[in-house]
Amino acid sequence: MIRTAVPADAPALTALHARARATYYPDGVPADGTDWSAAWRTAVERPDGQVLCAVEGGRVIALASFRTPEGGSADTVKLFQFHVDPDHWRRGVGAALHTACVEHWRADGRRTAVLDVHVDNRRAQAFYARHGWVPDPPNPPREGDHHLLLRRSVDGE
Repeated sequence: MIRTAVPADAPALTALHARARATYYPDGVPADGTDWSAAWRTAVERPDGQVLCAVEGGRVIALASFRTPEGGSADTVKLFQFHVDPDHWRRGVGAALHTACVEHWRADGRRTAVLDVHVDNRRAQAFYARHGWVPDPPNPPREGDHHLLLRRSVDGE
């Protein structure tokens, strides 16, 4: 089942986020001082954003967080976080969640979606490519960037 996340989901979102990120940081997730539990509560409660989660057997197994990017156009949406529990990779959970995101974006009148993906996360890059995401031409990576910027049309699959 895919549904809108609620504040009570924040601990599960935080744990899933940490578990998924650990898969593409071979030396461990960098400690940057972020209180991820508070960050997820804020994301869920934002009136200008949306957090969707996939739930199986009462457990959150995937999440997606999106909203209009800071200073962005109202017809653009930014996918800030998209994670699937590693135990559920390659089972269609991510594809179903991605489809739900696109449906939300279309219903909201979005035309373009953008995201940043970690340069070392080849698995995610391949997933996004299969779902129509391409490098963002106006924003090529700069020397030393740790993220690639991708773009996708929301209008057509």
